[in-house]
Amino acid sequence: MASMKKRQGSIPPIFVALLLQFSAVFVVAGVVRFLSIAIEPWLLALASGALAAACSRFAGLERWWLPIQLLFLPALWLMLTFSVPPAVYGALFVILLLVFWSTFRTRVPLFLSSNATWRAIDDLLPPPDAAHPLRIIDLGSGLGGLLVHLGPRRPHDQLIGVELAPLPALFSALRLMRYTHCTVRWGSFWKLDLGEYDMVFAFLSPVPMQDLWTKASAEMRPGTLFVSSSFEIPGQTPDRIVHVNDSRKTRLLVWRMR
Repeated sequence: MASMKKRQGSIPPIFVALLLQFSAVFVVAGVVRFLSIAIEPWLLALASGALAAACSRFAGLERWWLPIQLLFLPALWLMLTFSVPPAVYGALFVILLLVFWSTFRTRVPLFLSSNATWRAIDDLLPPPDAAHPLRIIDLGSGLGGLLVHLGPRRPHDQLIGVELAPLPALFSALRLMRYTHCTVRWGSFWKLDLGEYDMVFAFLSPVPMQDLWTKASAEMRPGTLFVSSSFEIPGQTPDRIVHVNDSRKTRLLVWRMR
């Protein structure tokens, strides 16, 4: 398993996923032919997708690839069977591109945090104080849920979200237009100076956490907070762990920078 994950890490995940899809089709079709089984095309597509999803898990692809692998071939069969107009393909492709703009490259999918998580983050902060406003940033802010939650509760603080995917960035910016102290930036958080913020919150994936910790350690000021939702940083013990009572059993890993 370890060696397979190591090899997979050097190959773009999308190529690994496609290779597993083709392999699954050949294996399932070969078994069906060998056993001389009469099988409906939709069932063949579903069986191939299930095998591709299982192999993807074994190959070390992130969990969010599993439903894609499972449903890719059945969805393709549906589109071919019902003669979906080409314009529908184009529209779906554009929407998916705008939402998952850089997921294949960064390996950070669109994770949405819960209301309970937003409340727990608010509890980590000192009471709102006009004399001592805070600067809080959400790295990979998605649809802007955290900022929408904090906006009316912390009117004196400056709340910033940064999101690389265009459609979520636009959607969250529209949601936050009524709050002049909230800003959503479209772009990469790697280009920002984290030393400007009193709290940095990240709900990303396991992939960038080591590099993000290196960046935060170099740039953040002593006494400021770095909070990771769910994903640990290898070799780093958090100063505090907050267990959130939501369906995911979210853990907030909190470091006070030194």
